[in-house]
Amino acid sequence: MDILFADEKLKRLLNTERVLKRDYGIANAKVFARRMSDLRAVPCLKVMDSLPGGCKELKLDRKGQLSLQLHGGYRLVFEPAHDPVPRKPDGGLDWSAVTGIRILEIVDYHD
Repeated sequence: MDILFADEKLKRLLNTERVLKRDYGIANAKVFARRMSDLRAVPCLKVMDSLPGGCKELKLDRKGQLSLQLHGGYRLVFEPAHDPVPRKPDGGLDWSAVTGIRILEIVDYHD
């Protein structure tokens, strides 16, 4: 899968292990590395259904975004990097057609 980032600052942060550990902790950095490895390896988002991380579509003010579990309530939040976003006939997201994502943030949105 193609992986983009919301901006260059986020890209640098998430690709610098030392900074990632400092800002989000060692446990989150380790899980993040596994999630990124999984995302890079899959041909489409649909395959993430069968892998650890609890990939799910978000609702309400985060509609259009998805998340993967990290550690301690933190989530890796991203969106499909398609224009237009692939949809099924019923209007839902077509996970099997999502071949690129844009990472938006790491956050504990439950706070």
